[in-house]
Amino acid sequence: MKFWQGLTLGLIFALLVTWPLASIEAASLSGRSSTALEWYDTAEEETATPAYQYLQLNAKNLLKPGYNFKFYGRLADDLSDESDIDSRLYFAYLEKNDFLKNLDFRLGRQFISTTAGASMMDGLTLKYSLSEAYSIRAFAGGDVQYYDGYSLKDVVDGIEFNGKFINNSVDLGISYLQKWDDGLIAQELIGFDIDYDVNNNLWLYNELQFDLISERTSYALFGGKYRFKKPFTLRAEYLYSLPVFSTTSIYSVFAVEEYKELMAELTYKVSREIQFFGRITHEFYEEFADADVFELGVEKLRTNGFYGYLTGTFRNDDDGQNLYGFKTYANYQFCNSFRAGLGANVDVLERDIAYFNTDDTEQNETTSTRIWVDGRYDINKKINLTAKYEYIESDLWDYYNRGILRLNIKF
Repeated sequence: MKFWQGLTLGLIFALLVTWPLASIEAASLSGRSSTALEWYDTAEEETATPAYQYLQLNAKNLLKPGYNFKFYGRLADDLSDESDIDSRLYFAYLEKNDFLKNLDFRLGRQFISTTAGASMMDGLTLKYSLSEAYSIRAFAGGDVQYYDGYSLKDVVDGIEFNGKFINNSVDLGISYLQKWDDGLIAQELIGFDIDYDVNNNLWLYNELQFDLISERTSYALFGGKYRFKKPFTLRAEYLYSLPVFSTTSIYSVFAVEEYKELMAELTYKVSREIQFFGRITHEFYEEFADADVFELGVEKLRTNGFYGYLTGTFRNDDDGQNLYGFKTYANYQFCNSFRAGLGANVDVLERDIAYFNTDDTEQNETTSTRIWVDGRYDINKKINLTAKYEYIESDLWDYYNRGILRLNIKF
């Protein structure tokens, strides 16, 4: 079954389910519709103009009390026929808490996220509460792959245990996940995560992921955050990441590079609305020289209609070019219905996968400079219009322009 067939069936199912809601007294329907028009320059110096229609639905007490249906998807096309942009069904599932005693279920397209891995899945999730502190979640279904199509032999399944200990100050999770690609085992991972809050002053957290097929750690995060009695907060993190490719992918036979990062951050809160921060990040590379990134900034939270921040950055890279840059943004609410902002990130390296929302798996956009203006106009409490225009200097091209206009309707 191809993805577009699954999308069509999902849309038809959503319409069939939600259409009679108006005649069901106990049911309630809410959601949001978003119509967007985007434009940007392509590598061939052509202008792409993708158009999107997003729809999110929440139907509560469907047919019977406690049965809820949630749907989110988009219809998409490039009006200029310059970019490969497809329609997508993000989720469409029926759920019920306490379907049986202490047993919840979720059936349909849904996003599965565990420390062992994540997937967009067409299937069933069951969650059993052993007590208020302990629960077990199991899931199985088809692994939806937006880029490579969808086959009934693409299966994902797993199990997760979560528990609270020491007067709910410790959250612990253990998970297992495996993926099958065309009937062959593609990934098999286990995960472990723990959070420990010590007297509301010290927060320690850890996430670990282990690749059982290659027998090596694929992800690790160790962090801590300390809240001083005075208005200081200190946070430190260590990150380790190693790509995990499917065993059926040609990339699985090539050597991969690990990435490590060590970060420390100090925040000083002057008042309820103003805070200063300093951050140091050391990036470890195997094939290149390590790099250090220093950041020093101030942030103003939104009060009296104004929000903004200013951050100075310095990237020390022996193998590349040292960068002295800054990030700044200011947004002001001119009246009850209109707000606008102006921002700039100059000489700051930022990486974004699938920046243009296309279906190109090779897309990896690294920008060095972004200057933008944005705005929002509230037509009423449920309808608003947003707009954003950007000038971007990128790793792929010299520079290009990008804009998006969006109409949002809540109901």
